[in-house]
Amino acid sequence: MNTAAHPLGGDRTAPRTLGMWVFIASELLFFGALLAAYLAGRLHWPHGFGAASRHTHVVLGTLNTAVLLTSSALVALAVACARHHAHRRWTARLLWGTASLGLVFLAIKGGEYAMEWREHLFPGPAFALREPGAQLFFMLYFFMTGLHAVHLVCGIAAVAVFARAIGARRAWADAERLDAVALYWHFVDVVWIFLYPFLYLVERHA
Repeated sequence: MNTAAHPLGGDRTAPRTLGMWVFIASELLFFGALLAAYLAGRLHWPHGFGAASRHTHVVLGTLNTAVLLTSSALVALAVACARHHAHRRWTARLLWGTASLGLVFLAIKGGEYAMEWREHLFPGPAFALREPGAQLFFMLYFFMTGLHAVHLVCGIAAVAVFARAIGARRAWADAERLDAVALYWHFVDVVWIFLYPFLYLVERHA
């Protein structure tokens, strides 16, 4: 039996990757419940949800989608580099690029939140829209995108720590752990890919 390790010292059995899959499955159930609440609200208040969706900033949402897709490509390249080339410098650079794009996403999202604050789109007494259900839309919008941002912050921290460890040639920074980190990053991206059309696009035609 071939028991050769990955170039960075990981083993192909990848128990940490399996553990990450279990964690991701539990998180998907949580996000799935939030999307179910969104769909229920949309069915009950279609006009209010449509009006609220048209007040989201679709250009910024689209830009952030492109940023995250690019970051996923970088982390995938980092994994491929670690598996096949064992070039630590390039692996670290790709991971730093991934983390940097995560920060770009958060900066854009923070700017978007600031615009929505000025437009009185935060739920509360000063909420600008009067259509029934519009305030619920933005409650779900801020909760889901905020929760996604928290997960992204965790991903940025993990990727940055791993990039630094690879650059410093830490023994624990092996390909198996990198697989788990990359899997988490892809999970965060996939969550956004589901949120993006529901929050920004689905009611634009209404």
